Amino acid sequence: MDRDRPSRASIHARLDAALAQLHDNLGGLPTRRQAAYVWDGIWHEEAHHSTALEGNTLVLREVEHLLDSNRALGAKTLTEYAEAKGYGAAATWVYGQAREPGEWSTGQLITMTEIRRIHHELMAPVWAFDPHPDATEREAPGPLGEHDIHPFEQGMTPPSWPLVPAELAAWVDGVNSGVLERGDGPLPERLAKMHNDAERIHPFVDRNGRTGRLVMNLLLVRLDHPPVIILKKQRDRCLDAMGKADVGDYDPLGELLARAMIDNLNRFILPSIAGPAKLVPLAALSDMALSVAALRLAASKGRLDAEKRSDGQWLSSRAAVETYKASRKHAGRQPLE
Repeated sequence: MDRDRPSRASIHARLDAALAQLHDNLGGLPTRRQAAYVWDGIWHEEAHHSTALEGNTLVLREVEHLLDSNRALGAKTLTEYAEAKGYGAAATWVYGQAREPGEWSTGQLITMTEIRRIHHELMAPVWAFDPHPDATEREAPGPLGEHDIHPFEQGMTPPSWPLVPAELAAWVDGVNSGVLERGDGPLPERLAKMHNDAERIHPFVDRNGRTGRLVMNLLLVRLDHPPVIILKKQRDRCLDAMGKADVGDYDPLGELLARAMIDNLNRFILPSIAGPAKLVPLAALSDMALSVAALRLAASKGRLDAEKRSDGQWLSSRAAVETYKASRKHAGRQPLE
């Protein structure tokens, strides 16, 4: 193992501490009405990366422009724009449904109807002009598939389609039994098993991966946890982790998901809801002028007012960072890059 790479246990502990801070000190995730710009940032990134994982070539700037203005930027295929637009619509529905479900609320963590609605939102823009060539009229966006899915290169074979409704219903019942909230083992590994189990069912004729990631984020946000964004550069690592999960090793996928949750907390959520005096991880305080490494160095030398937790992670506040920046400028030096 790389000596500089944190252990899996330390990553789980870091996530637990960050979630405790979010829930106990900061009041949990904000609603969209409280912090629209936070959810917009997550929305853009998720729509870009989740479609790029499966071959979409739109860059982040093109996705942002499309979702914000409903106008295409660049010269990509109509299908690619429709994929991004569909994912954006589905993610918007997921975040709203998770935080403010209104009449949709059943008291359950997830329902079959919600899973089908996510798939419909995701697929409808593409299906309007480019339906799956093998799909029947009954396999439009939303209904479960009626085709057997070919085995995957990694060896996983989804169940035959007549078995899918019962298997998906059993998965929904399992999630609603509380396995994510109070199951055995660390949260990321429980999440990894839940996500992999859903992916193994592959209930729709197409776009199961994107649907599964959106379902996972519906569950996370509904539990007041940050959503997950798997970056396009992590595609090979994610596929390898899913392959290991197929044979019962959920640790690599759990680590990937834990890191993604921590990243979203530090990049989007904590900086927006923590007041200037609140202690947060240094990753939530870094910017173009001061990297995490520069802040860590300043903290270790006593130049930045910060405290080190028992797990080795440094915490500081926005006010302390601004004071440190001012002290360096007063001394005639620019902040460290």
